[in-house]
Amino acid sequence: MPGRPALVVFLGGLGDSPVESVVAAARWAASLDSIEAALASSAFANAILVTDHVPSTALPPGSPGWAGLGGSGDRTGLIPANLPGLVVDLDDAAFHFGRRLADVLRRHGTESAVYMGGGSVPLLAQADFQAIAQTVQSGTAVTNNLYSSDLAGFPVNERTLAVTRGVERDNALARALTEGASLSLESLPRSIATLLDIDGPTDLAVLSLTGLGGCRLQAYLRSLEIDVSTYRRVLPHFMDTRAQIVVAGRVGSHAWQYLERETACRVRLFAEERGMEAEGRAQDGSARSLLGFYLEEVGAERFFVALPELGDAAFVDTRVLLAHMGVQAGREDRFLSDMGRWREIGEPFLREFARAATEAAIPVLLGGHSLMSGGLMALNEFAWQEHERQTSN
Repeated sequence: MPGRPALVVFLGGLGDSPVESVVAAARWAASLDSIEAALASSAFANAILVTDHVPSTALPPGSPGWAGLGGSGDRTGLIPANLPGLVVDLDDAAFHFGRRLADVLRRHGTESAVYMGGGSVPLLAQADFQAIAQTVQSGTAVTNNLYSSDLAGFPVNERTLAVTRGVERDNALARALTEGASLSLESLPRSIATLLDIDGPTDLAVLSLTGLGGCRLQAYLRSLEIDVSTYRRVLPHFMDTRAQIVVAGRVGSHAWQYLERETACRVRLFAEERGMEAEGRAQDGSARSLLGFYLEEVGAERFFVALPELGDAAFVDTRVLLAHMGVQAGREDRFLSDMGRWREIGEPFLREFARAATEAAIPVLLGGHSLMSGGLMALNEFAWQEHERQTSN
């Protein structure tokens, strides 16, 4: 039986535009919260934060509750003063996910590991990490999503290291390990905690509105001026039997079942292109969307004129539509689209699409995969909680 696993958190390539920096800071804060929760469980041997840069003190300046990294000179191996048991592994060389992870595991001599992307699953609690570590230590692999893993725990040996080295992206890690190393794998229960990630500004808005997340993350979010007015316009529709919401994008069966079970409204669902990132369809141009074909025919203006005829509010996964259209929008533009700041978007198609979404007759939330699963579920839970608080007063 392997020893206690190491928690290995990858946090890099975050971008340096203003909007990317906001999300990067949130991921740093959430990562430190997750590391603290995992180490507090005493189920992990240590934690390794793998990054291509280390912020000197705070990110960005003035963020409250930030735990700075101490030390000077070569930052490799620095330990934050208030997180003993954490090692920072710094390398800004050309990046390949699988080779970097395998090298880190080999150099640190880990017998088993729980990998997670920085800012992923920020709602996992101490007890959750303890259960994950115990499963991995028993020899069973574990993930939050077999087809698009943000977290993957597994024993470390020559066979798993060889498989890991060939993995291009982290969301393909769990599936590669089960297929290439023949590991027995356990998937975590599908819940808000296992499905909500910090992928972009949409997720920050959800976390800000609901108050979910650790102390560092929430302290940082309170320092921002996040406009959640559109999100608040969506909330009443979850509880209205006369209402209908449109959900379009990478929606899994778990999210559909949750909506059927936990909302009072009707749901018009367009589930398309799940796994497109992990399987490379977004990269090779083969991703296809029924809504994308309609968008091609009528344009963004008519698209959002038709949308109110289908529902009273809409959640739209723009990454699927961009992949279908073959539009190479950068991360900064995608984030600006999520925030409704269409005037600042450089890519012409996405600028027009975001403008039309912002001016639609119904509230439209644009985002990525996390919005279509954990984010949507968190908003529904919050809507009902707010309703209960108001009716009990």
